[in-house]
Amino acid sequence: MANTQAMATSFKTELLSGIHALGTTVIRAGTGADTFKAALYLTTATLDASTTAYSSSNEVSGTGYSAGGITVTNATAPTSSGTTAYWTPSANFVYTTVTLATAFDAVLIYNSTQSNKAVSVHTFGSQTISAGTFTLTMPISDATNALIRIA
Repeated sequence: MANTQAMATSFKTELLSGIHALGTTVIRAGTGADTFKAALYLTTATLDASTTAYSSSNEVSGTGYSAGGITVTNATAPTSSGTTAYWTPSANFVYTTVTLATAFDAVLIYNSTQSNKAVSVHTFGSQTISAGTFTLTMPISDATNALIRIA
């Protein structure tokens, strides 16, 4: 049997847990999980892989919606299966009793504990809502479907 070049799966999971710092890092004051938030953005926004941090520019606004979005329920630790590390929030994103009259189609997940650094952008079909509840249903947390996967 020969050696095989690969990134250690345990390393991928540990990256999601903030174990490794391959560059300049922040000083960690505790061992608890950071606070993540989910903010909604207008269809005219230009969020993508180059987005580095939360910004209120082109974020939705309306009755019942607070700038910065909602706090993500983070009760599920990152894990791995096969060679893929993954994580999904432990609850759906629910924006209750909101009126968002201007079309929106994206959510930015960001780390509010770490200077509002961007984590990921997720898009969906264009939406508007009037005095209702908007829910983004989280996928199954597994190596194929999780919201964040490192393969």
